[in-house]
Amino acid sequence: MTLNHQLLWNEAKDYIGITLAALLYTFAFTFFLMPYEIVTGGVAGISVIVFYATGFPNAYTYFIINAVLLILALKILGWKFLVKTIFAICMNSLLFAVMKDLMPVDAEGNFVKILGEGQDFMSLIVGCSLTGTALGLFFLNNGSTGGSDIIAAIINKYRDISLGTILIFVDFVIIAACLFIPSLGTMLQREKMVCFGFCTMFIENFMLDYVYNKRRSSVQFLIFSRKYNEIADAISTELEHGVTILDGQGWYSKQEIKVVCILARRNESTAIFRMIKIIDPNAFVSQSAVIGVYGEGFDPIKVSLKKKRKELKKKLEAAAAEQQKEELGDE
Repeated sequence: MTLNHQLLWNEAKDYIGITLAALLYTFAFTFFLMPYEIVTGGVAGISVIVFYATGFPNAYTYFIINAVLLILALKILGWKFLVKTIFAICMNSLLFAVMKDLMPVDAEGNFVKILGEGQDFMSLIVGCSLTGTALGLFFLNNGSTGGSDIIAAIINKYRDISLGTILIFVDFVIIAACLFIPSLGTMLQREKMVCFGFCTMFIENFMLDYVYNKRRSSVQFLIFSRKYNEIADAISTELEHGVTILDGQGWYSKQEIKVVCILARRNESTAIFRMIKIIDPNAFVSQSAVIGVYGEGFDPIKVSLKKKRKELKKKLEAAAAEQQKEELGDE
C-alpha cells in the first residue's frame, strides 16, 4: 500500500468511526435519556432542555449552537479537526431527527419508556455509558460532537488536562441552569432533574476518559534475549517502531547483556509479543504501564513556561553563547 493510499485509508477510517459513534450517541440519547426527561451537559444537553421547556426540536437547537461555536473555533483548531467535527455535527443532527421518528410513542404522543416505569436511574446508567463511549470514539477518530467538546479540545491542545475533566466544569453550569427554568416543572421536579443530570455528567465523562485513554495508553517493554539483534531489527523494520538498546550486567553471573527497550502504545503490545515469540520463545520480557510518554510519535508536551522561567531560559542561553564565544577566542 502506497503512502497516499495509506493516508486516504486513515482518513476514511476516521469518517467511518465518526459515523458509528454518531449512531451510538443519538441512539442512546434518544432511546434511554429523552423518554425519562434526563438532561446531560454540552450542547446536546442545552438542546434537550430547550425541547423539554418549549417543544422546539432538539436537532435544530443542536445545529444552530454548534454552527456559532465552529465559526469561533476555526482559527484555533484548524480545518482538519473542524471538517470532521462539522461532519459529526451534521451526522448527529440528522440522526437525532431519524431516531426521534423511530422512537415509539404512547397514545398521548409521549416517548415510550424502554426500560419501563420507575427505571429512571437504570436508564441513566445505560444511556450515559453508551453516550460516554460514543464521545470517546469521536475524539479517537479526530472529531468531536461540537459544542463543549470544542471548548475541551481547545484547552486540551495547550494544557495536559483530561477531556473529561474539562467537560465536567462546562456541563456543571449547563445542568445547574435547569433549576432556574420554571417551564421544566415544579421545583422538586427540577431538583430531581439536576441531581440526575450530575449523575449523567460523571458517568458520561468517566466513560469518555476511560475509552479515550485506554486506546492511547502506553507501555514499556524490557526484553532480555541473546537474540536481541534479531528482535530489534524485526521490530524496527517489520513494525516500523523505535528501539533502544541498553547495556546491562547479570549480577550473579557478572556477564554483560544487552536489553531491548521499547516504548509503545498498548494496542501495539500483541504485535510486539508475537514478534518476540517468533524469534526467541525463551526471551525474558517485562511489560509495564507508563503514566505518559511525550515526544516524537507520542503525545506533545503541554506545559506553559511562566514568565520567570522564560527569563531564566534566556539568561542560560545567553550565558552559554558567551561561554562559546570565549572558547572560540581562546582557540
